[in-house]
Amino acid sequence: MPLYDFVCQECEHTFEKLVRNDGGVRCPECDSAKVQRMMPLPARPPESASSAANVCKSEGPPCGPMCNRWKG
Repeated sequence: MPLYDFVCQECEHTFEKLVRNDGGVRCPECDSAKVQRMMPLPARPPESASSAANVCKSEGPPCGPMCNRWKG
């Protein structure tokens, strides 16, 4: 049962709806059936441990070989 984003063609209200078995979707504001499913935004890739270490902001000594301040 996926959760989709919709926009109403009548009142331009945007909302999320859990869609079950291709059921009819109606706008919760104006009860119109003229709704359009919006394109989902792609998920941002998770930060890897190495990229997190490369942005070290410490004032102390380098934190390891992956640190952008490592001189070894």
